[in-house]
Amino acid sequence: MSDKEIKVPNIGEFKDVEVIEVLVLNGQSVSKNDPLITIESDKSSVEIPSIFEGKVKSVNIKVGDKVSEGDTILIIENSEEVKVNSQDQFKIEEEEKKTQTKKEATVNDKSKQKFIEKNVSGISAASPKARKFARELGVDINEINGSQRQGRVVESDVKNFISSKINKPTDVKEAKQKKIKSEFSHSDFGDVEVKDMSRVKKLASTYLVNSWTTIPHVTNHDELDITEMDEFRSSLTDMYTGEKKKITPLAFIVKALVSSLKKFPSFNSSIDDIENGKITIKKYFHIGIAVDTPHGLMVPKIRNADNKNISNISDELKSVSEQCRNLKIDKKEFFGGSMTITSLGGIGGSFFTPIINFPEVAILGVGKSQKKQIFIDDKFQTRTMLPISLSYDHRIIDGAEAARFNNDLKENLGKNFAYKLAI
Repeated sequence: MSDKEIKVPNIGEFKDVEVIEVLVLNGQSVSKNDPLITIESDKSSVEIPSIFEGKVKSVNIKVGDKVSEGDTILIIENSEEVKVNSQDQFKIEEEEKKTQTKKEATVNDKSKQKFIEKNVSGISAASPKARKFARELGVDINEINGSQRQGRVVESDVKNFISSKINKPTDVKEAKQKKIKSEFSHSDFGDVEVKDMSRVKKLASTYLVNSWTTIPHVTNHDELDITEMDEFRSSLTDMYTGEKKKITPLAFIVKALVSSLKKFPSFNSSIDDIENGKITIKKYFHIGIAVDTPHGLMVPKIRNADNKNISNISDELKSVSEQCRNLKIDKKEFFGGSMTITSLGGIGGSFFTPIINFPEVAILGVGKSQKKQIFIDDKFQTRTMLPISLSYDHRIIDGAEAARFNNDLKENLGKNFAYKLAI
């Protein structure tokens, strides 16, 4: 057995590239083809493997050093050299992409796919792509157990590791929660009454928690001038009886929302495959309406609202609301929506933060309209203003697009558009 130097091999056009990882320690045993260091240029990352097996005697470089072909990486006490061409001694990120699918297919059977613990040095073997991905997310690659052969970490392992940290409370947090629950009871402080949650609220709570924890919510607040719309609505009469027609403002809002959804199709979508960047754009316009019932909140859909006039929508709103209150609505009517409207106008309040109705990507919150003095044409005028709160999924919709969407709603409910909606 003799000491051998392992040098940076012929790595093509790479020269004076930075060492971003040193994957071995003094005294560590390495096998043939085990990765020793990772270098990175502006184009890709490269792992340089060992051409010998043996024990590391000394490591000659550190993270941050610049290396080129022929520079000594380390000295190893070895017994045998691997006879391979220098051009095959490393794997470039582009090659990793080609082989990744094949590697994952070999462990597709979950019953055979077992995570392998890291080696005694505490350093994980990982692909350059996985290491770069972990660094960008601020994750220590050595904390991750790999799913590939010999515990090698790939990009999907990094994603699973992050997901587990986000979705699973830490042991400390769980212990604190258990301690609080075990130490105190509400009845310790006075009289209490324990009641069962309604079945509707139990079901809704599951969907609400899922929406809040999986969707990055952002809410834009604005006010719409509905003065002319409200006057027009109040002036409507039945052409046969001459009696005043009672059309809810919500019917106008539904029609206006449909018009905006046609102009901004991203609001009428769902994210079905976020990892592969796939979304579903819906060609139908089924508007969800949050209905307050004694049993809890329900969200039936006004189907094909784009094909219905204001009177039809108003009548249907009354019908589905009554069905919800009497628990006589089909469960299917709560699914397959484009976007939801939740209105507090009949109760009170202005702005709030509505939770998106998964798998939709936006929800419109409507407050109670108020008479306000608005400065228009160099003078103050009394206008009827409607507060709205638009919550949206920031993965799909950005703030600028949300602002434009609100502006479009203003136009749709403004003086020049309200009359068209009634036709």
